[in-house]
Amino acid sequence: MEIDAGRAFYQPEVNPPFPPTRSLDRGGKRRHHPRPSRPHPEPPVTDATDLINARYRDPSLLGGVAMNPVLETILSHSSCRAFLPDPIPPATLEAIIAAAASAATSSNLQVWSLMVVEDPGRKARLAALAGGQKHIEQSPTFLVWLADLARLDTIAKQSQAEIAGIHFLELFMVALIDAALAAQNAVVALESLGLGSVYIGALRNQPEKVAAELGLPKLVFPAFGLSIGTPDPKGTSGIKPRLPQSVVVHREQYDPTIDPSAIAAYDTRMSAFQTERNMPDERWTQRVISRVRTPDSLTGRHRMREALGNLGFELK
Repeated sequence: MEIDAGRAFYQPEVNPPFPPTRSLDRGGKRRHHPRPSRPHPEPPVTDATDLINARYRDPSLLGGVAMNPVLETILSHSSCRAFLPDPIPPATLEAIIAAAASAATSSNLQVWSLMVVEDPGRKARLAALAGGQKHIEQSPTFLVWLADLARLDTIAKQSQAEIAGIHFLELFMVALIDAALAAQNAVVALESLGLGSVYIGALRNQPEKVAAELGLPKLVFPAFGLSIGTPDPKGTSGIKPRLPQSVVVHREQYDPTIDPSAIAAYDTRMSAFQTERNMPDERWTQRVISRVRTPDSLTGRHRMREALGNLGFELK
């Protein structure tokens, strides 16, 4: 990395392994172009402004940040809900898991685990437990990310050690955070390889039944799923707008005020996104309020404390 007049320019490695490149159509939809190997490195895209604007749809952003392959992969992210049947090669899956394991982990406890599901019958049963999400069945590989305190408990017992701290809420939070960090590393890695994915939070609708299906012991919680595979071009989604930085970023101390015009502008951007993709035009503010309006709107997750107790978590 060289610095020139306060601006960083990405310097590509000589003969790097080229992942599929990504570009955007006029609607901000991601397109994949297989990149052939070349004897000399290609010049990088020099500016990330287009992708940043696609993420926020806000022309007032400063822009001018130099592009590199990592930024391009992350800023191009969109969920994939349609997959080709191509299996994921074992070496590719191994690399994705290695990327997951490279994420930070609190105190190096590594209290997460991963379940790889490829059996069609099991995927179908998990899809039913998650509200009938067909992309779980359609993806060649379904990953279930686990908050896993059982391994730590077993290690302690093998060492004839008492670990009373394992039953406190803090340890469960650490396990959830570890699993989420590992999963996001995996998503960035697999997208850099031209694959797609979509998170499945609905596994938490019926966590005891999911645990039974996967044979999970006590102190292991199925935090969320991740469908992965080669994206079907007919089902790829565009880059969904996010809330403006002015709404989510606070400096020094939290500011509880929210500018109504910023939320209204975001509603408008989301409506435009939905119209472009022939999706129902549902205002974001109405949708998020409906999602948490009543216990029933949590689709079974209102009983999470009970479910965690049934799975062996005391949460003192």
